[in-house]
Amino acid sequence: MKNPLRKALERGLSPANITSYACLEIMRIWGKAWGTARLRLKAFALGVELGRGVSAHGPVGLLRWPGGSIRIGAGVSLISSWRRATAATAGAPVRLRVFGPGAAIEIGEGAQLTGSSVTARSTRIVIGRKVLLAPNCVVVDSDFHALWPPEERADNPGYANDAPVVIGDYAWIGMNSLILKGVTIGEGAVVGAGSVVCRDVPPRCLAAGAPARVIRRAPAT
Repeated sequence: MKNPLRKALERGLSPANITSYACLEIMRIWGKAWGTARLRLKAFALGVELGRGVSAHGPVGLLRWPGGSIRIGAGVSLISSWRRATAATAGAPVRLRVFGPGAAIEIGEGAQLTGSSVTARSTRIVIGRKVLLAPNCVVVDSDFHALWPPEERADNPGYANDAPVVIGDYAWIGMNSLILKGVTIGEGAVVGAGSVVCRDVPPRCLAAGAPARVIRRAPAT
């Protein structure tokens, strides 16, 4: 330890900078190790499928209804701690929940979710490979109540209106976005921060707003 410390001081790093860097490394290593261990234990107990190299930083909420399924692909990163979130604080832990038999969540290899809530009530939500879900995004397959008649909303779950959601490979969903039922977001698309997506987004497009609309398309390659 003495030699690295001396070399760092010789390069002009102050003791405060060294302490700051050490704290960052400790938080990163310990948070990932402890979060991943808890995730694997919880997934084993609840019957959630984890691929190789899945990691978690902070707690991850899992809820799987009997007959439902949650599959998390290899190399997925789940970030539930403000210490690890970069551009914003994580308002809540990552939560993956299926609420009925046949409901399913599938997360593709290498995806990254930060403080995101994904809830499949009765259909399927598919998040593709290398998808980025920025802090505090919400993805749902349901309204959770029937729209009409209004006097029955509190008691009528409206299952008939549920619809699956697909987020294509390499898509990037900006922080605080809401992805509603029945939406398909194409491969490589970008959804701007704070958007409400209630209709399909084509591949390789930038969409933003509430409701989200296509602003521009990626240049041809």
